Amino acid sequence: MRIGELARRTGVSERSLRYYEKQGLMDAERTPGGHREYAEGAVDRVIRIQELFAAGLCSEKIAELLPCMRDSDGGPSRIAGGRLVADLTVERDRINRMIADLIRSREVLDEVIDAASAPPE
Repeated sequence: MRIGELARRTGVSERSLRYYEKQGLMDAERTPGGHREYAEGAVDRVIRIQELFAAGLCSEKIAELLPCMRDSDGGPSRIAGGRLVADLTVERDRINRMIADLIRSREVLDEVIDAASAPPE
């Protein structure tokens, strides 16, 4: 599929897709006319990249991680090295702290909403 179709199917801009390719996060074949051609699996790859960016990982870490995430059969890959596992553990701990902070913020908001919604005495 061409870059425009991939962008449309994933909701990611063509500019971002070119950036992903430049960062080594994905690749594309080139037609004789120089147009990018992506395999069907590129849709899942882009979605996975977006999820990792949303989790706060940088493109360098994503490039390390992508080959380790899942094998083509859908099972977990076993090729992640010890350093990557340690780095990802740090990232997971960071995300857990963010989740805890968000939960505390939501609790405060709930208290304010409850107090503001209570009928006057």
